[in-house]
Amino acid sequence: MNIRVNGAEMVIPEAATIDHLLDLLEFKGRFAVEINGEIIARSQYAHHRLAADDRVEV
Repeated sequence: MNIRVNGAEMVIPEAATIDHLLDLLEFKGRFAVEINGEIIARSQYAHHRLAADDRVEV
C-alpha cells in the first residue's frame, strides 16, 4: 500500500505497524512519530497499523 513518509511516497506491506515501518527505514533509536497530524505514543508503535494514504512524519 502507498503512504507518504516525511513528504516522500513509499510502498509498504499491508497491515504494517509503525515498528515495521521504522525497521524498513532502518531508523534506530527513539523517534517521535506523527500520523495524519496526530502524535502516536511510543507504547503503540507495535500495535498501530498503518493505512493506505497515511501521512507519516518521523
